[in-house]
Amino acid sequence: MMSNLNKVWDTPFDLLRDVDRALGGRFNLDNDDLTAKYPVDIHEDADGLTVSAELPGFAKDQVEISIDQGVLTIAAQREQAEKPEGTTHLHERRFTRVRRQFTLPTTVDSANVDATLADGVLTLRLAKKEEVKPRKIVVK
Repeated sequence: MMSNLNKVWDTPFDLLRDVDRALGGRFNLDNDDLTAKYPVDIHEDADGLTVSAELPGFAKDQVEISIDQGVLTIAAQREQAEKPEGTTHLHERRFTRVRRQFTLPTTVDSANVDATLADGVLTLRLAKKEEVKPRKIVVK
């Protein structure tokens, strides 16, 4: 029986990659990167974009946001907590790294961005360039 499994998956990592694909690619295992993904919502209105990203358990100083050549990158990294003295009965909180990238529309003013982190949700407000915002023209 085991020899048949080896024909399907050459390594245990191949099995993990297939399971990850079945779960929607949450851990980016197709590109050999163990960085996890996180849920994101992006909404556009007349004034700009709002990006809401779930980053539970991350502090503000663990989150890095950048815009480079029209690509928004949101990354966060949490180091493993120091092992306390005594007996540990369960240890699931480990090193965690998450990262997502999004290509922004050319209408976004990358110099006009506000970011807040509250209750595990990072909210970015990216304003549109003034020249692309809808405006009302008064008839004289």
